[in-house]
Amino acid sequence: MELLSPHRKLAGCTLFITGASRGIGKAIALKAAQDGANVVIAAKTAEPHPKLPGTIFTAADEVEAAGGKALPCVVDIRDEQQIGAAVQKAVETFGGIDILVNNASAISLTGTLETPMKKVDLMLGINLRGTYLTSKLVIPHLLKSRRPHILNLSPPLNLNPVWFKNHTGHPLLPDFFLDEAPESLVKQMEQHAPPSDTPPSGGPIGSTFDIIRGVINEDVVQATQGVYRFDLSGDHSGVWFLDLKSGSGSAGQGEPPAKADVVMTMDSGDFTKMFAGQLKPTMAFMTGKLRIKGDMTLAIKLEKLMGRMNKARL
Repeated sequence: MELLSPHRKLAGCTLFITGASRGIGKAIALKAAQDGANVVIAAKTAEPHPKLPGTIFTAADEVEAAGGKALPCVVDIRDEQQIGAAVQKAVETFGGIDILVNNASAISLTGTLETPMKKVDLMLGINLRGTYLTSKLVIPHLLKSRRPHILNLSPPLNLNPVWFKNHTGHPLLPDFFLDEAPESLVKQMEQHAPPSDTPPSGGPIGSTFDIIRGVINEDVVQATQGVYRFDLSGDHSGVWFLDLKSGSGSAGQGEPPAKADVVMTMDSGDFTKMFAGQLKPTMAFMTGKLRIKGDMTLAIKLEKLMGRMNKARL
């Protein structure tokens, strides 16, 4: 393997990318090719599709033109023999595999009652079984690599309501973004919770931020590392901020002291309900009551933190 330069981090690496004939898979392949990587294009499309552009061979030509080396392989990731043959050919051609990108996926945006089992089986076969099977067959070769990685991609790509509106009426946010155990964080916030007779600074938004200032501390800042701006409309409109990136944290009215990582826009009444636990942030987002710009991971961290704050003040 070639020595990697700071500007060509994937030079000499071999990437095995499923679904690389078009879309995100091909974009990853071309980016790797610019570094001088070897790219195995493992996808089904060998003949041009009447509606979708690109085949494994046209993608291979683009990879070569971008500066990489390409190996096109016809692979349906539901077929163990096809995956095995492609993996073996990749090892014979490039000497090994360093990175597996499980990009091939299938999704149907139809509602549960309208989705035929044929489509369900297709999604499970590709997204679950195919990803597992491809990983299983590639891992023995990754273990021999100096820089082994697996990157799993799967729809949906974000929390846009279009992905969930036909399937759920309750939050779907994951529970694994806080660096500290929730129990530990709750205990730390309870130790800094304000007394129940703390006088509010005026109005429901000011009262809410009084509570926020009472529970934030260095531990919360360390666990969050984000600056938030709230653009509120309605009866108590205005701009407010929450700095959970520096010192012991700060919160109040006006522009944040540093550039916001997340900007949340919503009605002031909904903001008060959201913080009080009467309106789930996920539902507010999915129904259009909450608009979010910026780092979605930090937005999810704030939802978790709001839940802990709400417990701490009870």
